[in-house]
Amino acid sequence: MPRMNSTINLSFRYLEIDYVRALRAHYATQLRLPLDILVTATLVGVGAYLWRTQDLHWLGVGCVIAACAFALMLIAAFTVLPPLFFRREPKFRDDYSLSFAPEGIHFRTAHIDSHLQWNMYSRVLVDAYSYILYYGSRQFTVLPKRVFRSAEEQQAFEQLLAEHVSQIVRRDK
Repeated sequence: MPRMNSTINLSFRYLEIDYVRALRAHYATQLRLPLDILVTATLVGVGAYLWRTQDLHWLGVGCVIAACAFALMLIAAFTVLPPLFFRREPKFRDDYSLSFAPEGIHFRTAHIDSHLQWNMYSRVLVDAYSYILYYGSRQFTVLPKRVFRSAEEQQAFEQLLAEHVSQIVRRDK
């Protein structure tokens, strides 16, 4: 196992699926999906009932239309938008080289050469496929788990995360 104070060097290029999975995981934590589905189903039910009444027919139609629009937005957020965002962002085609050490992070691409302090990252979301390191409320760095060369290297990285980032949410089990 690498020493806990050793530097972890990772080099990779994003695959579309890396970003798509990470963005879906992000959305799943930001949206209230069970509540959204319940509201949509309730709107459909109320809309269907009111649609059949003579006095409130148009309110029923409006409820069904609103439910359909809401459902389409949720479907788009999880299926259509993530690949579209990846394909439209040139930075995802760069080669990435990241070095993680107790002193900080060295982040290199064709356009960036930056030394970052760990406190730049306020929280981490860990899912089955990646580490999503947040800086700000909606900005994040995706680190795919596939880029680690060994389980020991990944454990050493997780140790660094635990030492330097106070909020780690695990959704990988």
